[in-house]
Amino acid sequence: MTVPPLLFALVMWFIGTAAVVWLDSRPRATFRTSFTLAGVSAVLATGAVWWSAGERGWSGAYIGFAAAIVIWGWHEMGFLMGFVAGPNRLPCPPGATGWTRLRLATATVIHHELAIAATALLLVALTWGQPNQAAPLTFLLLFALRLSAKFNLYLGVPNLSDEVFPAHLAYLKSYFRVRAGNPLLPVSILGSAALACWAWSIAEAVPAQSGRAVTATLLAGLSALGMVEHLFLVLPLRDAKMWHWASANTKAAEAAGNDQAREGMR
Repeated sequence: MTVPPLLFALVMWFIGTAAVVWLDSRPRATFRTSFTLAGVSAVLATGAVWWSAGERGWSGAYIGFAAAIVIWGWHEMGFLMGFVAGPNRLPCPPGATGWTRLRLATATVIHHELAIAATALLLVALTWGQPNQAAPLTFLLLFALRLSAKFNLYLGVPNLSDEVFPAHLAYLKSYFRVRAGNPLLPVSILGSAALACWAWSIAEAVPAQSGRAVTATLLAGLSALGMVEHLFLVLPLRDAKMWHWASANTKAAEAAGNDQAREGMR
């Protein structure tokens, strides 16, 4: 029973990330429609969380996990498309350090973080005292992993992997640092690994067909993926290349190149 949940976590993560990359790389005129339709999906997913909260079996765990991914994807779209970010949308001033730099960096994303925190509270409230906790636990784990990644980028990492950042958010790169490492990075990597092992041990200790086992396995898989994403901040590899195929800009560039090639042959 352990393999299907792990595959489900991987597929949901892969499809969800690819969908956000593709939608965010399309022309900006499409953003409002995409964000609105994704918002409708997020509302339906929230309803699914409430509806499945009393489910004790494996199906409820899958529904809660998938719903959390959909809701998270909507929040990511809101940020990457520029609808929900922060009051500061200017590059970091040259020479800004210490508290000034932290305050300015926080102001670039604070609205997004508050929106995610409010959604997390909503999911907790909808499932409070219910047996199926897959949705709030998944969402909170995604929130923790994303905060960890953002703090590591702020403190400095060897590999920023910021190629997929849209042009209208280029100012955020000025708050990143390229450094050999920072004290938080090993904590993030080891913490993600430890969380994956802990969730796996819970899955192994309860009946394999139970919703609790499936939820724990899904969280173990998601924690492992979070660890891999943090490793990409260290290793000389570009995880952004994984998503170039999903970018509409890449497809448009290829189409333009093919057109130019055909023109040159005439």
